[in-house]
Amino acid sequence: MTRNSKLAAGTSFPKLTWPTVGGGALDVSAMAGWRLLAVYRGKHCPLCKRYFKTLDGLLDDFKAAGVAVAAVSADPREKAEADVAEQGWRFPVGYGLTIDQMRTLGLYISDPRSAQETDRPFAEPGLFLVNPHGNAQVVDVSNAPFARPDLQMILNGAKTIIEKSYPVRGTHA
Repeated sequence: MTRNSKLAAGTSFPKLTWPTVGGGALDVSAMAGWRLLAVYRGKHCPLCKRYFKTLDGLLDDFKAAGVAVAAVSADPREKAEADVAEQGWRFPVGYGLTIDQMRTLGLYISDPRSAQETDRPFAEPGLFLVNPHGNAQVVDVSNAPFARPDLQMILNGAKTIIEKSYPVRGTHA
């Protein structure tokens, strides 16, 4: 039995929009060039903070490779703002990811274990590399906070894809 259908590699990245910390909106489908969207569980997740510390540390390398980086969670504005203020992330951070949007992206969705964890269902981690044509080049979703792709490997892979015009993989029908 399946609960979510996953976003197929090579297909158009869906048009989804989120407000961002500091104002403005995040719409990955409307961005130009290469872009990387990291979906995180939210303020309650210490593993997300460690992962994003690494991502922020590689931000200049992603930019040099021509890849724009952004993130989003289901958290409300106040929690997203607090995370950005506390952690100092330099990439755009969207908030308010809805359950329908989580399903559109093929993410796993969890319910909080307690009110101390969070007060709403949230997405488990996802990482999407979108090419200049607006298609999902790399799709990685996990059902647990400790199973995520190595960000240096993602950066190296993005460089290889860009330099060698490497095709979208995993598209056999």
